[in-house]
Amino acid sequence: MSIYTHAESNIRKTWFYLTGFFVFVIGVGWLASYLMETPMILWIAVVLSIVMSVSSYWYSDRMVIALTRAKPAPKEQYLELHRIVENLAITAGLPTPRIFVIPEARPNAFATGRNAKHAVVAVTTGLLERLDRTELEGVLSHELSHIGNNDMLISTIVVVLVGCVTILVDFFLRMTFFGGRDRRGHSNAIFLIIGLVLLILAPILARLIQLAISRKREFLADASGALLTRYPEGLARALEKIASYPSQMRSASDATAHLFIASPFRGGEAASWLRKLFMTHPSMQERVRALRGMRV
Repeated sequence: MSIYTHAESNIRKTWFYLTGFFVFVIGVGWLASYLMETPMILWIAVVLSIVMSVSSYWYSDRMVIALTRAKPAPKEQYLELHRIVENLAITAGLPTPRIFVIPEARPNAFATGRNAKHAVVAVTTGLLERLDRTELEGVLSHELSHIGNNDMLISTIVVVLVGCVTILVDFFLRMTFFGGRDRRGHSNAIFLIIGLVLLILAPILARLIQLAISRKREFLADASGALLTRYPEGLARALEKIASYPSQMRSASDATAHLFIASPFRGGEAASWLRKLFMTHPSMQERVRALRGMRV
């Protein structure tokens, strides 16, 4: 499989997942509305979720920078980093993003922002210390590919959908357990129980779908980054170095883990199959193998 067909395949699969996610949200909303005889549940949840998610979207870069303790990277101090980012941005046809540095020993990087004109790229000090130029170019091309592929927009859509499910379930369960009675009578008691079970499981399923989309976007960004530099081996070597680092990031959190080029936590590659279901990134061995199998 070439880099072009690899990227196209991931785009198709991602939109397939998103379509399925929309159907899933509609189904959860219909179930909650039916059981409670309140069609407004779905509409209220969607409106609230969109408002919260749009607010997060507009200020996502500020929030992520604060959470990761990233600092602006002065050009005079990080001249080589700025040159690499600027050259790759020109090659990719993108505006040069703002550049930040995270005071962390573990090598890692992320991109965020609401669009290409308001994008941010951040790298850890450990990444700058441990990678050579071609490896650093590979990592930065991956992050610029996230910007060019509109991954931040896709992530926002997913946040909206997961938010819808979470609000629907919380609202429904509160009304069920504190409302005092089953509105549809005893004949539908079994259906009510089934509905409750499905609604309790819905956030877990929503989270799994979200993580599946996140993992697909990482494969696509790897492929697009390799196309940008025309040297997949640089990114492959960088991923191996990142994976081999023994300690996790001090500022790592579940809220920001999916943004990084690799999981900021330890033990991802040796995790159980159950934990891997909830991993924000695909296996590093799979990513390296895919990169080294590409022809650019």
